[in-house]
Amino acid sequence: MSAFRASAGHEAGFWIVAAVFLTTMAYSTVPTPLYPLYEKADGFPVSLVTVIYSSYAVGVMLSLYFAGHVSDWLGRRRMLLVAVGISILSALMFLLWPESLGLIGARLVNGVSIGILSATATAHLGELRAIAKPQESIAFATSVAGGANLGGLALGPLVGGLLAEFLPDPLVIPHILFLVLLILCALALLMVPETVVPPNERPRYRPQKLSVPRANRTIFLVAAFGAFAGFAVFGLFSSLVPTFLAGTFGDRDHLLAGVAVFAIFASAAVGQLALASRRLRTQLTIAIAACAVGLTLVAVGALLPQVALFLGGGVIAGLGVGVLFRGAIATALGIAEPGHSGETLALLFLIAYAGPVIPVLAVGIALAFAPPVAVLLVFAAVVLAATVVAGSIMRRRAPV
Repeated sequence: MSAFRASAGHEAGFWIVAAVFLTTMAYSTVPTPLYPLYEKADGFPVSLVTVIYSSYAVGVMLSLYFAGHVSDWLGRRRMLLVAVGISILSALMFLLWPESLGLIGARLVNGVSIGILSATATAHLGELRAIAKPQESIAFATSVAGGANLGGLALGPLVGGLLAEFLPDPLVIPHILFLVLLILCALALLMVPETVVPPNERPRYRPQKLSVPRANRTIFLVAAFGAFAGFAVFGLFSSLVPTFLAGTFGDRDHLLAGVAVFAIFASAAVGQLALASRRLRTQLTIAIAACAVGLTLVAVGALLPQVALFLGGGVIAGLGVGVLFRGAIATALGIAEPGHSGETLALLFLIAYAGPVIPVLAVGIALAFAPPVAVLLVFAAVVLAATVVAGSIMRRRAPV
């Protein structure tokens, strides 16, 4: 095994970690097109879907704060194995406990896995690439990490929708498939070189430090609010699009539900990559326009109702949110105090991941008292205002 591990090398290890990152992220969104089936099987209301989804975001936030940084001294590979192992546990929970409480627990556990994975895999990819290609810009590793992250989130609903539409046992087969893939991922990680040299004396544990730039507190809060609102859009579509398609548009096609969420995350990833070389001010201008047009089309599509307008608006809004989030990161890095950029970004990510919790839970509560279209219209209006205002303020502060 040691010879085989050495033969993998740092470049091969880079691609193994990228594949593990993609696969594990994909599993985190596989349940999205399956929620209506769980609703029917267990008989719980649509509002509970928002609780199930929000438990995932809570898991991500908890692990980012308490464990997202421990690979700095425990080792990248070891913590990646922990993250994949926790995802394996969540797959077993989905299979063995498919009732509402079990689903909440499985999604919470899966979120813990993703919080550890996203921070650790991003750092590991950068270090592996720097050793394998020391003359290469860090931008390549960053782009691969971003592509694996958003690409995995996009791929999961597509795979889940395909399996649910064309194969039997849609609440079993997707989880068995990814259980096998995750076990293979864990075995593959054993071949990946470690890039962290353990310290002679292990540092005393502490949660992730968080930092708000004191001289630029207002602009940081604006950037964080924009990220929060943008992630709320991702949260709504990831949790409730299949239910809206079935209830508002009368379309119970599981593949369509998966394709819809795939397209939203894919457009976010494409937008980030396609506009990466543009000036920040230009990126934010496009983000503002895309959020405004996309969310307006989502509202109009729900009112008419026209599924093409609804989904098309979601894709355009997804592009806007992806670019807006990239702009929020750039803004936060630009105002972070020297030596505290990691702490500032950690706080930005924690606030962003609150987006799929608080607003989406509010939508779930509102659905118990108001019709879905009315709830969606209010949500779209609030998020449209939030993203446009936050984007406009960041744009004014961006370099010309």
